[in-house]
Amino acid sequence: MRRRASLVLLAFAVFFAALAPLLRWYAYPRLAKIPPSEYQTAVLEASPATLLDYGTMKPRTVPKVSIVQTLRGNVPAAKRAGKATGRDVVVWDALSYVAGPDGKMVSKIPERYVFDAHSQDPVHTGGEHVDGDAVRRDGIEYKWPFLTEKRDYRYFDPQTRTSAPIHYRGTRNFRGLEVYYFEQTIPWTKVPLPKTMPVDGVTPETVRKAGTTRWYSTKRMFWVEPTTGAPVNGQEIHREELRGGTLLGDRDRVTAFSGHVKMREDYIRHTVDLVTSQRQLVLLLTSYLPWGFLVLGLALLALALLLEARGRAVRPPAAPAQPPAVSADPVVSGGP
Repeated sequence: MRRRASLVLLAFAVFFAALAPLLRWYAYPRLAKIPPSEYQTAVLEASPATLLDYGTMKPRTVPKVSIVQTLRGNVPAAKRAGKATGRDVVVWDALSYVAGPDGKMVSKIPERYVFDAHSQDPVHTGGEHVDGDAVRRDGIEYKWPFLTEKRDYRYFDPQTRTSAPIHYRGTRNFRGLEVYYFEQTIPWTKVPLPKTMPVDGVTPETVRKAGTTRWYSTKRMFWVEPTTGAPVNGQEIHREELRGGTLLGDRDRVTAFSGHVKMREDYIRHTVDLVTSQRQLVLLLTSYLPWGFLVLGLALLALALLLEARGRAVRPPAAPAQPPAVSADPVVSGGP
């Protein structure tokens, strides 16, 4: 009976020991992915801020500027892209909506971001754009890969329509989470005007005809939870200027926007809670279950060996073989 039990335990030990690497290196890369129907909203604020009054073409200090960022998963577009590429693809239709202190629109810039659901690498299937301008992304945007590494990444900047390194600056503690801190600085760069302007009758074309151009610079900061690759906080020191042309009169440049943009506190709390729960799911596949199954397999192996050893110890020794009996009767040989 003990021998049979030890064989059963040995079989389970082999099963769990083999299951551990399968979960980590086979199941995890296929199961950990961004759902195509993801929907997120975040509100950021710059308080105070400098904002251009397009009526007078003079900058003024305002108590607050709000930026509402919305990411909406486009499931039909993702299915089409997945069918065309043979990959799990996510399509995010994003909108960055900037409002002044009176709630009126300052600018709004739509985007379409197409990427691999597992690795977050861009997928170029057509339809990528920023404010209607076709782009071909190089690097990540909005989200880092699962199991983010302590290294620099390339990050896409929607204002310049280009990618540049975003630098790893160390590990920090943020609201009880261990996070990686990243920084990216975009130097002053000439960028397109938003296609939707805040004043009726003023269009990008009229501004360009006046000889005026838009310039932009920012310092971008992210606190990223490395297991999920999700930013739990984001900030920008953001500056925009209009330069040259007849719109500015005798001035060569005016500030269009300037402020330290920070995520609003209630959205930080919501994001931290959400990422904390998602982190446990990723750790279940990458750490808890693989290591648990490996330890369980070793424990079962040890128990199987122990039962086998005890079975051998209590088993009675085999009786020695008895020699064949010898008959005492004389041998009678026949014959005439």
